[in-house]
This record gives sequence, structure tokens and C-alpha cells, in this order.
Amino acid sequence: MSRSTTALAVAGIALGGLAAYAVYFDYKRRTDATFRRQLRKEKKRVAKSQTPSEASASIGGVDANDLKSALEKVREEEVPAGPEEKEKYFMSQVGIGEQLCSQGPAFHLPAAMCFFRALRVYPSPVELIVIYEKTVPAPVFELVMQLTNMDVSSTTSPAALSGVSLADDDDDETSPRGPPSEASSQEWDKVKDRVEGYYNFFPPKAMNVAAKVIDVPRSTSEQPSNATMRKKVLVCTKDFQPGDLIYKEAAVVTALDTDLQGKGTHCSYCLRGIEKGMAICPESDRFSSVYCSKDCQIKARTYSQGLLFTLDSALPQDMATEPSGLSHEARDRAQAAFAEYLTNLGRAGPELVARFIARQVAVETAKIMPPQLLATPGASGNPVTTDGGDYTLYDHLERLRYLEVTAPAEETNLLKAVLQLALPGLEQFVTEERHASYLGGMAYNAFGVCYGGGRDDKPSPTARPEDVEKTRTPYGTQRQVGAGFYVVSSYLAHSCEPSARPSFSNGTSELHLIANRALKAGDELTVAYVDVTQHDGESAQDCRRRRRMELVRGWRFACTCSRCAEEAGSGDTTEEQPKDESRVSDVVMRVEGA
Repeated sequence: MSRSTTALAVAGIALGGLAAYAVYFDYKRRTDATFRRQLRKEKKRVAKSQTPSEASASIGGVDANDLKSALEKVREEEVPAGPEEKEKYFMSQVGIGEQLCSQGPAFHLPAAMCFFRALRVYPSPVELIVIYEKTVPAPVFELVMQLTNMDVSSTTSPAALSGVSLADDDDDETSPRGPPSEASSQEWDKVKDRVEGYYNFFPPKAMNVAAKVIDVPRSTSEQPSNATMRKKVLVCTKDFQPGDLIYKEAAVVTALDTDLQGKGTHCSYCLRGIEKGMAICPESDRFSSVYCSKDCQIKARTYSQGLLFTLDSALPQDMATEPSGLSHEARDRAQAAFAEYLTNLGRAGPELVARFIARQVAVETAKIMPPQLLATPGASGNPVTTDGGDYTLYDHLERLRYLEVTAPAEETNLLKAVLQLALPGLEQFVTEERHASYLGGMAYNAFGVCYGGGRDDKPSPTARPEDVEKTRTPYGTQRQVGAGFYVVSSYLAHSCEPSARPSFSNGTSELHLIANRALKAGDELTVAYVDVTQHDGESAQDCRRRRRMELVRGWRFACTCSRCAEEAGSGDTTEEQPKDESRVSDVVMRVEGA
């Protein structure tokens, strides 16, 4: 077989793998065919195990005919169309369902109808079912599952009319007909294990931290003062003294501030400062990127740069075919347009999203390609070791809190064009909804990289204060040189009196978490998302008002830390979150317990 033929064959395998990768996530978020198939199997198993009298009797104390009537009523109701409307609908139905649950058995069916309505609009029903199983009273949960089974089995159900063939819900053609075996329950167990078992592997044990679920006050004007929500935080797993290093974490992706891009003063990959005349400047780069070392240049090209801003093949060099001149020209134009857009926009979020998607491609490519054919051995591996499990970068991102944002159509189309011309079919991964969720994830979780006291030459923003991009940094976003996304550190909650601080003491984007005070195993780790120091000429209440307003503008929550409570005084207008501010996704805040 010729070298060209071999390259074509391997490229086809890689494309197939990446296509499957994109399809998997689309399935996960939208179709959940396995979940529907599992419900069918479970329904058949239950039906076969029941006697005719049992089947016609009540279900969870509710007459079967009443259950059918309830399902028909819900089906006749109009389902919200837009993401924001769906979120409000979801939250209202879950809230009503919780209230009805507390009013006794007579209200179990109305409560189940509410939870079922919420399930119909939630993008990942598998995970929501697992949450329901743990939080909803057993009789109500049973009714929800019966409603779901009845809905899935109907040819007029939303699932059947959503563009997904009902054949997907049937047993595989190769599977034996007849009573289902234990395989169905094992499959469901695997689904639950994937949802619940994630934190058995993450964060890595060597980082001395663990994820823990806690109840915190819900700081919105629409909730009573005693309302709480469940959220995941980081806690330390050993004792630390003030100044101790808790862990180090490399960034998954970084974005140099656009006013520094191409100046030759900072590395576009690790964000290190570069002495004059020492920068490595690739000629073929469409984003004017420079590097402090050959190692950074190779890693940048392998992880994202080669896909987004160069005409290099998206596949390892020895496995790729030479694209035609037309592909070169079209790809060059697409990359130039995207780079110009990022430069003019001056925000880190869109670049972090593009590099995150490219990093996912690099990880998946590494799984497909023989190690000896990778540009840099080990460079394309998962940046976070989970000590087991088959979790991906997407598993990390989808568990984090995010801001509800809208992805500009121009930005989505520019990114899709870059991906399509690099690897045809990859653009299908970037739907409007997924792009918006990625932008929201980066907006909430990105850290500002600041070392040596930070810089003071960053151009002042011209946008409205509420529209200025913010990143987590105790020095203020104006002093950073760039931004980075860190999967472990994203779990660090804010406090105006933090127990730890991020440090970039080695002059790169590597984050060092340093203890601010003595910590015991099990103590929560918090950092300051904004500058919380009291400035000269600033009263304690002025300081409180400033930092709380920055938190509302950047992360859309009202701080409930002990320092804010102690410094509270009359006339503070930031006590409740402004009604005209978009809120942190309450959907994520409510279900992140999964």
C-alpha cells in the first residue's frame, strides 16, 4: 500500500472517530437514545413481571387511567421554545413539584406531573433522572418514571416527533427477542456510575483536594431569605499551614490579552514574559503568536494552534494528505477572518472556547493515532489525570457552573468555518446552544494570569461596566496578562475573606494554590474572584459595595460570605441581586449535585 493510500485510510479513521465524538455529545445533550431504549426495556420487563390484575391496578397509589389522563394533559401543553424560556419553565415546575411533594399523598400525581414537565425540557434527562431518584420522594419518583415510560412508548411523544427515528428506541436488530436479560439493568447501572462515579476519580488524589457537596444560601431576590441551594466546592484532604502550597495546576487552555498578542513581549502559550528579541515568531501563524521556547511552540501547535491558526494538517504530519490549493486559500481566509474578529473583540472567552474545542480534538486524535506518530509524544493526552475512568474534557466542563450568555451568530459561523476547513464534519459539533454553553463556562470559570504584581499598561475598557469581561483574580482583571481555564481550580468558590489564593510565581500560566491561613483536612478552599483589599481613602462599606458590584457584573451573584455579612450596613443596594441582571444558571445550581 502506498504512503498516500495509507495516509488516506488513517485520515478516514480519524475523521470517523472525531465524527463519533461529536455525535456522542450531541446524543448526550439532545437525543439520549440509549436512555429512551433503556426505558422501553424496563417497561417491557415490568409488564412481563406483572399479572393482568396488577397491570390494571393502581400505580404508586394512582389509578392507571388517571395517570394516562395526566400524561395527555401534559402533552397538550405548549413547551417553551427558547433556552431562557425553557430555563424559567424548568425552574418553576421543579419548584412547584417540591412544594406539592410536601403536602401529602393526595398531591403526588400533580407533583409528578411537574417533575415530568421539567424532564421534558431538560437537555440531559439521564442525569436529571439520577438526581430525581436521590431527591424526589419514592412514590413521586415512581410516577415520574411511569409517565416517562408511557411517553417514550407513544408514537406521538415529543421524542418521536423530534426528528429522531423511533427505530432508535427499539432493541437492536442483533439482540435476541424475548424477555430482557440483566443486561438492561447493568446498562442503567453504568449510566448512573458515570454520573455519580466521576468524583471517585476527580480531582486527582495527588492534588490534596476533593469535591464536596454543601448547602449555601440562594442569593436571589426571587427566593426567601432561608432558601438554599446545593453546590460543589473544593476541600483540602490534609492539613496546611499559612503559605503552604496546596497544589499546582497547568491550564487546559490559555488566551493572551489581545493588546499583547504579537508584540513579542509574552509567550502566546504559557504567557511567560519574553526578553526583547528572544521571541520565536512562526512565519505561517495567522494570529501573530510568539513563543518563549520551542517546547511551547510545539505544544501550542499540537493542542490548538495547528488546527485554528496555521495551515498545518489537523492530523499528525506523517498521517495527513496534502490539501489542495483551494483548501489552503479558503482555510487561510477563514483563519484570518476569525483572528481579526478576536483581535477587534478584545475578549478572552471566544479564544478560550476555540482552543478548548481544538484541545478536545487533540485528545481524541491521540486516542486514535499510534503514539509514535504524534508530533509530541504524550502532548495530546488528557491534561487532567483522573486516576482511572474514561472521562473526557467535556465531562469536566459540563459539571461546572456557567453564565447564561448568547453566542453571536457571526462568532459561531467564523469558528465553524475554521473547523470545517481544517477537518470537514467537525463544524457540526459547534451548535449555537453548545457554543453558548462553552462561552458561559469560560466566562464563569476562567482565571486571570497575573504575576510580579501585575501590569498597569492595559488599555482601559470602553464598554459599559456590566459588559466588561472579568476573570477570577484578586488583583483585578486590568492587571492580568491573559486568562486560563483550569478544571480543578474552577471548583474554587469565592469569598471576600478567602482561605487560599492563586499564585503564578513561576512567571507562567501554571496556577499554584497557596494557603492563606491554617487549614484542616475537610476545610473548604475559597479564593477571591475580585480585588477585595480596602483601598486608600475607601471605607469598609465602600469596599464591600465595590467588590459586590464587581461580583454581580462578572459572575451574577450576591456574595454571602462572613465578611460581607459583618460589614453590611444600611443603604447598601447590592444586598439583593438587581432584577435587570441576568442570573447564574439556576438550572446548573440546582442540578449540579449530579
